[in-house]
Amino acid sequence: MAITDENKPVLIKPSAVQVKGGAEMATRKVVGVETRSNRRVLGAINQNLVGGQGYPCVVNKRGLSDENGICDKNLPVHGHRPITRKYAAQIASSQKHSSEENKKPKIVAESFSVWEDDMEENEAANDKPVPMSLEQTEKVSKGKDQMEVEMEDIFEEAVIDIDGDDAKNHLAAVEYVGDLFANYRTMEVYSCASPNYMAQQVDINERMRSILIDWLIEVHHKFELREETLFLTVNLIDRFLEKQGIVRKKLQLVGLVAMLLACKYEEVCAPLVEDLVLISDKAYTRKEVLEMESMMLNTLQFNMSVPTAYVFMRRYLKAAQCDRKLELLSFMLVELCLVEYEMLKFPPSFIAAAAIYTAQTTLYGVQQWSKTCEVHTTYSEDQLLECSRSIVGYHQKAATGKLTGVHRKYSISKFGYSAKCEPAHFLVQQTQQ
Repeated sequence: MAITDENKPVLIKPSAVQVKGGAEMATRKVVGVETRSNRRVLGAINQNLVGGQGYPCVVNKRGLSDENGICDKNLPVHGHRPITRKYAAQIASSQKHSSEENKKPKIVAESFSVWEDDMEENEAANDKPVPMSLEQTEKVSKGKDQMEVEMEDIFEEAVIDIDGDDAKNHLAAVEYVGDLFANYRTMEVYSCASPNYMAQQVDINERMRSILIDWLIEVHHKFELREETLFLTVNLIDRFLEKQGIVRKKLQLVGLVAMLLACKYEEVCAPLVEDLVLISDKAYTRKEVLEMESMMLNTLQFNMSVPTAYVFMRRYLKAAQCDRKLELLSFMLVELCLVEYEMLKFPPSFIAAAAIYTAQTTLYGVQQWSKTCEVHTTYSEDQLLECSRSIVGYHQKAATGKLTGVHRKYSISKFGYSAKCEPAHFLVQQTQQ
């Protein structure tokens, strides 16, 4: 093999550094003299070699392995640039990076297949510490999830301001409505009849009272009186019978006189005495009606201003944000309670709240007692369940038997056919159990 003298060292002055044709010139100081390797492009050097086969890597002094990809025969030469140690390191790092990217899908695919022989190796690999960045990401995600759970736990239903829309309505008395109903809650305890007063009566019983009130509901509907009148009428009857013994044949007269007094207190135009005598099929005279009126007023000490269930019904329906259908069904249920003597053990406010709760359950099929209703009624859902179950029982038998006045009243279009609503199913099951 014949080698040219082009690569022999040439003596130059110590300060001489030359750059020729863009080739890299390396200087090295040896015994005060600077030697220069006059290197040429690989292509030119290889042409002078015997056999015409050039060195694949000129600067591979350390015998780099094929894994680094430096001594590859297909190694590109950019712009006939000689491959120095620095340049070879750059090419090796770039090729290693590209090879790792090409191998990524394969590594990911292989990670899903775990063989029995490699279980111990995989477990050892999984024990490696997680990078700090991944740990921080997991902590942040867990912190967010925990915060969301905590926010759900502490979330409470907001109480609606039911008097906000009536702020400019002087008739609503928004400034005083809270004090008014607080006074009603105090006074209802003293304005209710005792639930055991019928034990003092000798000639009448609970069944007779229910028949009388069921008949008065029909009379009230026939005269088209105000709703307040009916509730005040029942209150006057119970309070009078608690303090005065009555024979059986005067019980209907007590009912007529109580309605007459309620009409004089609530109605703009009260019915005449003659109308009441006529509605009783002339069972009593005008004189007897007036005498009973005087007796009743003296017995009750002219105390006619009492909070009835109607007063609380209006307030609680407003808190429930009711529609017309819920309102009519609630009044039907509370009128069923008026007929039943055993409901005297509950105060009017409690009966009103239980009737609305039962109506909500009947219409919507689920329990709808909101936080707003609980705040304004001061009764929780658990407190109302017992009374509500009794109301469902009255609703079931409203169309059967002899006391069907309420069912017939609410079976017409004026009252939205409310009597045709099926009782609350889940409350019916609890009542049967």
